[in-house]
Parts: sequence; C-alpha cells; structure tokens
Amino acid sequence: MNAMLDVSDSAPLLSPPAAPLAADGLIKQYDHDSVLKGVSLTVEPGTVLGLIGRNGAGKSTLIRAMLGLIEPDAGTATVWGEPALRMGDAAKQRLGYVPQQPEAMAWLQVGEMLDFIGRFYPRWNAAYVDATLERWQLPRNRLLAKLSPGERQRVAIIRALASQPELLVLDEPASALDPVGRRELLREIASRAGESGTTVLFSTHIVSDLERVASHVAFLHAGRLLLHSELDSLKERNLRLHVPEAVAAQLRDDVPGEVSRRPHPYGGLSITVLRGEDAPWPDLVQVPGVRAEALPLEDLFIEVSA
Repeated sequence: MNAMLDVSDSAPLLSPPAAPLAADGLIKQYDHDSVLKGVSLTVEPGTVLGLIGRNGAGKSTLIRAMLGLIEPDAGTATVWGEPALRMGDAAKQRLGYVPQQPEAMAWLQVGEMLDFIGRFYPRWNAAYVDATLERWQLPRNRLLAKLSPGERQRVAIIRALASQPELLVLDEPASALDPVGRRELLREIASRAGESGTTVLFSTHIVSDLERVASHVAFLHAGRLLLHSELDSLKERNLRLHVPEAVAAQLRDDVPGEVSRRPHPYGGLSITVLRGEDAPWPDLVQVPGVRAEALPLEDLFIEVSA
C-alpha cells in the first residue's frame, strides 16, 4: 500500500521575486501643495516603463520618492523589496540613476569623477567609459562645472550605464540632448533591456521617445496616476468615435469605456473610448454613421488627462 504524501515534508513554495521598484499610495506635499496624490506604481522585472506627463505633473517627485531620495508624507516605496528610505549598499550597486539636472561633484574633472564613482561598483565597465567619452567627444580633463547642460547629462548617463545596472532610472534623460544624442540614448536603452534584461524606468514629455523603446507606459497628471498599461495593448484598446449629430442626440449615458467627450466642430460628438483588457468594443462602434479611428499615444494622453 503506497504511503500518502506528507505535504508538510514537501519543499516550500518559492515566492516570486520582489519587483525592482514599487510605490504604494505615495503622497507628497510642498508648502501645502499636493504634488503626489496617492500614487501606486510597480515596475516589473525586465520591463521598460515610460512615465509620461506634462511639466509639473510630479514625475521627478515620484521618481525621487520611489528611490528613497525624498521622504513621502504618506505611502511606501520599495526597491527589490527593501524600503527605499533604508536601501542597502548591495541594492545601490545594482541601480543606475540619472537625475533631470545632474549637478553632483561639479568641482571635479570628468575623468576624476568617473574614476571615483567606479570604485563603488564591482561591475564597473571602464572600457565602456573610455569608448563613450571618446565617441561623445567629452574630454576627461574638463571640469564638470564647465560643461554645458547637455554635456553634463551625457556624463551622468555614462556614469549610470558604466555600472551595468539591473535597474536603470532616468528622469527626463533627453531633455538637454541634441537629436543625435537622443537617438543614441534610446538605442542604448533598447539594447540594455533586450540583451541584458535591464529593467528601465524613464520619464519624459516627448511621446515619440517613449514609443520607440517602452514596453509599458504610465500616464501621470497633476500628481495622479491615470493609466498604467502594456504599450501595444494600449494602442489596440483605444478608439476615437466620431458620432454624427442625429446619433449623438440619442445618447443619454456614458459609453462603456468612455474617457472623454467633446462637441465636434462640425456637429455631433467626438468620444474617446478605452476598453478593458478583455472587454468588447461598445455597441456604438457598430452604429451606422459612427466613424472610428485609433488614437496616437500623444492624443490619447491629452484625452485621458483633459
């Protein structure tokens, strides 16, 4: 007679690894002005998450709170499951961060700063530093304080990437770069994510940059997270419906998935719909005279945040 399996002796189930970066209910105020209003966001391993929002939406504040650089008034942030405000050295060595306005150690020369920083990262790639400084024509003996904003941002990008991070966080990384520099940076992000599985969070207000490299997108508006979705799915789940006046006159309730409704300049209505992952399109799509078109991501952001 076979013995019954003793579940208590079986190996324990392994819990899934902690997300590289997560926020739960973050609230932050400055001088009684709410900058973050209960933001919850998780960056899953191996994803490239583009955080899009207008200037002043709270993107930099959210990133700094998620990395433990500022203390929120409420809510929590974790980095690989550790409280961000008490992040250990081991976690910091796996992380690369480029702030929107790099100003650190401006009294040092470019080479001095990079050599000094490299001592703290066991996987520091000095060959990458030398090759990229040469390609971007950044002299090692130039004081950081004497560099232009775009040059300082390039140096900060080199510093972050040379550590070969598992998590790369960039706050408006292309804001001071010329078009060539932006393209090179986006190629580097795509390459790191594709070849090494690097998890990336980058904020931007340039939607075209996001569409080139992001696998996921999050919309932040006035301190609130309006949307967080896989990018390709989002493109397939939105429609703008051009509703003629005769049909619009019969609409009494919101359309399922409706996110905005505007009077059309030539009569009727323009209704933007974002359906759920497994939800069907609303019946209005099939009504004679109604015309549907998919929205570009920038237009969708405008409609969602209106």
